[in-house]
Amino acid sequence: MSEPRRRMSGKERREQLIQISRTLFAEKGFDGTSVEEIAATANVSKPVVYEHFGGKEGVYAVVVDREMQKLLGLVTEALSASHALIKLERAALALLAYVEENSEGFRILVRDSHAASGTGTFASLINDIASQVEDVMVDQFAERGYDPKLAPMYAQMLVGMVALTGQWWLDVRRPAREEVAAHLVNLAWNGLTGLSPTPRLTSFSHGLEPRGPEAHGVVAPAPTEKELREREKARERELKEQEKARERERREADKLARDLEKIRQRELKEQEKAREREQKERERLLREQEKLRERELREQEKLRARGARTPAGGSATASGDGENLETSE
Repeated sequence: MSEPRRRMSGKERREQLIQISRTLFAEKGFDGTSVEEIAATANVSKPVVYEHFGGKEGVYAVVVDREMQKLLGLVTEALSASHALIKLERAALALLAYVEENSEGFRILVRDSHAASGTGTFASLINDIASQVEDVMVDQFAERGYDPKLAPMYAQMLVGMVALTGQWWLDVRRPAREEVAAHLVNLAWNGLTGLSPTPRLTSFSHGLEPRGPEAHGVVAPAPTEKELREREKARERELKEQEKARERERREADKLARDLEKIRQRELKEQEKAREREQKERERLLREQEKLRERELREQEKLRARGARTPAGGSATASGDGENLETSE
């Protein structure tokens, strides 16, 4: 004889209804889910759902609020790191970890939240996260001498880029989340002109998300003060090495640009000299042609002059001969 099924407490029943509703909302959305379906899946009557939440709107509001608080908490914790690069890496990893491990919740959030949720939309969540990132950006801008008034705009850009990448990765799921995070940070930290062909996360963010006992609620022992100092020193060394590598790349790029400019200037000078030589050669040829024409004209003038004198001389000779003949007679 089987044992009678244990009756759930009110708290357990409420949690069961939340989890069932979460799955249905993720699959079908708010409008596609009914109280009847929630009740049937939980194997209870509709009044039970109304008793706990007052209707579909009530349970939807609870589901959305839970997911928003969960994601916001993950990002907030990531932004507590001491260095801006670590903050960025951990925030990207936190979002991607949430997408991978809470796909149903993320699908609910990225849909246009129904007005019944009472907690706003995914856009409002992004704004909440951007507000926290803005504080980080203000400090970084101040350190680098940039205008802090631009920090809110840059915070929206940064968070929007990460959030949209999370939406895309929700379905494709490749490459692995750490690789996606590394590429996100590569673009955000280095910019298009300084992209690394093989980006990777720092050792202080790589593998940060729990995969072993921590993922099952087993808390690892807290690091000692000495271990924390060692980690901080190692992190500083790693960041300095990265900065030195970027500085070397910048110097090499500047040197290459200068070398290319020198080559271009030499080529321009050679081209200018070649044009000058060509111009001089054309001028010389023109002078030679002018001299040749002048000689030809002088020769032609001489020939015309000789031709004009020859007939006159012949007439004079003939006349003189006649006079001599008359005299002799």
